[in-house]
Amino acid sequence: MAEYLYTEDHEWVLREENRVRVGISDFAQGELGDIAYVELPEIGKEVKKGEAVCSIDSLKSSSEIYAPVSGKVVEVNEKLRKEENCEIINKDPLGEGWIFVLEMSNPEELEKLMSEDQYNKMVEEE
Repeated sequence: MAEYLYTEDHEWVLREENRVRVGISDFAQGELGDIAYVELPEIGKEVKKGEAVCSIDSLKSSSEIYAPVSGKVVEVNEKLRKEENCEIINKDPLGEGWIFVLEMSNPEELEKLMSEDQYNKMVEEE
C-alpha cells in the first residue's frame, strides 16, 4: 500500500523512486472549499524545499502550494489546466487530484516529513 507523507502546510507526498508526486491533503481541500483554478508550475522549474511552487484558488480563498522537498518539476497534472476539472482535487485529493511531480535533488529531505498518523494528530490539534 502507498505510504503518504505530509508537510505542515498540508501537502501530501508519495515517493516514486527518485520522484515524488505532490498534492494537497483531504483536510486542506475541505478547508479551501470548492476549487476553481490551479496555477500549475512550469515543467523544468527548480524549487527548494519550502518554496512556493504554484497556487490554488477556491471560491473562498487562494493558497500557495509549497515544495515538500527540493527538486525539479518534471510533470504536472494536465487535467487541472481546465477549470472545470479542478474539482477533482475536492473529489479525490489523494489520487487523481495530484498537482505536480518533482524529481528530488535531496531525497534525505523526506525524513523531515510527517507520517499519516503524525499529520492527523497535528490537524486534530489545530
